Amino acid sequence: IYPFILRRMKKDVLKDLPEKTEQIAYIDMEDEHWKHYERRRLEMKTRIEEEMSSVGVRKSAFIILQALTELRQIAALPEGKMETDTISAKREYLREVIPEITANGHKALIFTSFLDTVEKLSEDLDEMGIRFVAMTGATRDREKLVSQFQSDLDTKVFLMTLKTGGVGLNLTAADYVFIFDPWWSAAAEEQAINRTHRIGQPNPVFCYRLISRGTIEEKMLELQAKKQKLSSSLISSDGDALKNLTEDEIRELLG
Repeated sequence: IYPFILRRMKKDVLKDLPEKTEQIAYIDMEDEHWKHYERRRLEMKTRIEEEMSSVGVRKSAFIILQALTELRQIAALPEGKMETDTISAKREYLREVIPEITANGHKALIFTSFLDTVEKLSEDLDEMGIRFVAMTGATRDREKLVSQFQSDLDTKVFLMTLKTGGVGLNLTAADYVFIFDPWWSAAAEEQAINRTHRIGQPNPVFCYRLISRGTIEEKMLELQAKKQKLSSSLISSDGDALKNLTEDEIRELLG
């Protein structure tokens, strides 16, 4: 059916959208956080190397996914996977920038891959006295939350999981977007950003990807860049980005 597929890019159709600025905010982890991350990385690297040597990369898929997911969680939110008083440096970053943004009349979207992050950031927003709404896969009345965020001037932040809020929502009341932790597919992140950068958005949009320096998150950015040319020329499911990892790419992520 390829000859019958018409793929029109938003940039080719919507000429009058406001400017969109995308930046990467590199976050340095605390020493205790870094030591724990490195310890688990080395443990998982050894385990995965043994598994791939024994049964091959395809039959090792579950263990690989489990290990990579845990490393992502540790890199982004150590308090979700460690018994520690260490607070995620990313949380500290948002605790600094969100009050300033909202005090100046702006609204923000915050996307994350993990439910633990939704819970912790909700606690932070409550503590700072910033009114927000939160949405996960378990949320039922999504239209009510969207309406509140769009129309209520006092509701400043929409916090949601990436897969829940990545498509089908019009959130043009926001002009700041934060990707708390990267996803395997850059296209999925772009869809999330486009919840606000779309028809009806009168303001410039500012997007920030929070990346823990020196971790699997930084490796994921490199992997996204390597695959960007292929991704932009093919129509594929989001899951393919992870399923099609080669042994060398897996080793690179764990390196």
